[in-house]
Amino acid sequence: MIHVAGLTKDYGPVRAVEDLTFRVQPGIVTGFLGPNGAGKSTTMRMIVGLDTPTSGTALVNSRPYRELPRPLTVVGSLLDAKAVHPNRSAANHLRWLAQSNGIPQKRVDEVLGLVGLAGVARKRTGGFSLGMGQRLGLAGALLGDPRILVLDEPVNGLDPEGIRWVRDLLKALAAEGRTVLISSHLLSEMALTADRLIVIGRGRLVADTTTAEFIREHSASTVVVRSERLDEFAAHLTRAGLEPAPAGPALEVPDATTEQVGELAFTGGFRLYELSMRQASLEEAFMDSTGTAVQYQARGPERSAK
Repeated sequence: MIHVAGLTKDYGPVRAVEDLTFRVQPGIVTGFLGPNGAGKSTTMRMIVGLDTPTSGTALVNSRPYRELPRPLTVVGSLLDAKAVHPNRSAANHLRWLAQSNGIPQKRVDEVLGLVGLAGVARKRTGGFSLGMGQRLGLAGALLGDPRILVLDEPVNGLDPEGIRWVRDLLKALAAEGRTVLISSHLLSEMALTADRLIVIGRGRLVADTTTAEFIREHSASTVVVRSERLDEFAAHLTRAGLEPAPAGPALEVPDATTEQVGELAFTGGFRLYELSMRQASLEEAFMDSTGTAVQYQARGPERSAK
């Protein structure tokens, strides 16, 4: 388990993380979301002992990371896949990590095979593509067969097959009872991977809830319905207090349920050809909850007057 309590980090006059408190439970994949500059990477660095908190604590299995005698066997982390000596081979990089934590050398070959790098184990990492570097970083995180994983953008640079492989791997590890904390800007992928979300903005906690509940709380769902005599049905829905809007050959009915619209169709004698719920995306919910916490706000292109 990861337990963050009252965590605060100042860099001079800049407060990167402020009074952050959350728990990452075993057995599920927990997503860590926030806009650029929200404090995600700083928080992860404090969890694995790379940065010292100004105040508060970040504990893994009730202990600070720096007090763990063989930390790679407890926590596997991937914070910067480029943090590898370019003249070392993939195998030698992992052998060095294994030796530093008393991990058997045979484990190096196991993780290289697991991440698909067995065929390039002797090649220098300086020639690796971005995706290969990510796979090597994941191999390092898995080297000690840890029960806790802290991964920052682990699918960065991977092709669709690699992204799906990481998704399946993380779900399988969580199913074994491991604690998995993962950050990513690929919100569509996070929606498929994470069971629970911790969302921060400007260093503060915005949400700590399940992925499904987060989407429900921060975005509205819409019922999509197609019917005979569409204009008459729209008027029937309006008289019932709903606000249907035309959407091509259908109607969109916000803030309603399929049961509600279906019952109104039945009582009004309207035959339905489609009745479905369009659930908002994680991206829409994320933008709704963190829109005011974006550090760098981009503008659309300016149009010149003609």
